[in-house]
Amino acid sequence: QVDIVESGGGLVQPGGSLRLSCAAAGTIFSYNIMGWYRQAPGKERELVATITSGGTTTYADSVKGRFTISRGNTTNAVSLQMDSLKPEDTAVYYCMLRQRGPDYWGQGTQVTVSS
Repeated sequence: QVDIVESGGGLVQPGGSLRLSCAAAGTIFSYNIMGWYRQAPGKERELVATITSGGTTTYADSVKGRFTISRGNTTNAVSLQMDSLKPEDTAVYYCMLRQRGPDYWGQGTQVTVSS
């Protein structure tokens, strides 16, 4: 019903920046929540940031002031600007869409922060 594709991951040095992008296709409703979660090796998947269709955002405490989530011009696109990256930000980042019914997830994009 919904297909989600992420892009923008890669290798960056500490203090650097990356921008992740996500687009969803399929049956997308006007009201939804989109966001980013991440999972590091050996760790549970955790919330990074979310944004509602009305523009309300939430952030994990660990990324506040460094990451910014934003919507595109549609109800099915979202980006995550990541600045001042730290090694502990290294993880697979997953885009999520929440609307009616189950949550939908992308395949993930790898972000590695290392010298």
